Amino acid sequence: MTIPTEQIPGPMGVAAAGRRPRFSLRATALWFAAVALLLCGAAFAVRILAGAAAAHPVAAALAVAACAPAAWSCARAGRRVRLRRTARRAARALECATAEIAAAEPEPVPVAPAAAAEWVDYDALDADAFEGAVAELCERDGCRDVRVVGGAGDLGADIVATAPDGRRVVIQCKRYCATNKVGSQDLQRFGGTCYAVHEAEVAAVVTTSDFTTPAAEYAEQCGILCFDRQALHAWSASTGPAPWS
Repeated sequence: MTIPTEQIPGPMGVAAAGRRPRFSLRATALWFAAVALLLCGAAFAVRILAGAAAAHPVAAALAVAACAPAAWSCARAGRRVRLRRTARRAARALECATAEIAAAEPEPVPVAPAAAAEWVDYDALDADAFEGAVAELCERDGCRDVRVVGGAGDLGADIVATAPDGRRVVIQCKRYCATNKVGSQDLQRFGGTCYAVHEAEVAAVVTTSDFTTPAAEYAEQCGILCFDRQALHAWSASTGPAPWS
């Protein structure tokens, strides 16, 4: 007999799909009777086994000994199955957590490359423009109160400023061609005023050319920094130190 899919039998009677099952006394009684029969059968089987064990204890012991390894194997197999299930659940949880962490990580922000220092052709500048360019280098590298004071009666100082560490900086600019080196007389005139008159704590001569050997020796004796063409371009390109560094 085929039971319609719309009706499902149970201990509470036949229920139509989508409707509340109706209480059936007959179905409930049959269900309890079946349970009672199962319990009575189990009790009867246990009683028979207990009687057989009492009558034949040796055979019962041998039967138990024979069944024990099988029961132990079944228990171990069940334990392995549970462990495998636990391992699979842990692996799935780890994969989900890894995916969530990867989704939560912010995307790396591209870092713009540092802007290259602007190239200045100091040879193309006149004396006044060269002083202004050196003053701009001082401001770029953190000097305060930068002033261009060169001109008639400057007493050897073309630029005065305050270094980032607070020291007073006095610079003389020499816009010379490559074949005209700064001589010792230029250094002596600047050395006679940079400390006594301008109260310099950092004194430097910056040129587009080079220094003669006597000029470099005099500058070393007086503590005057000599920035030749190479040192000037290194300072301008931020690959070399500033005079106060």
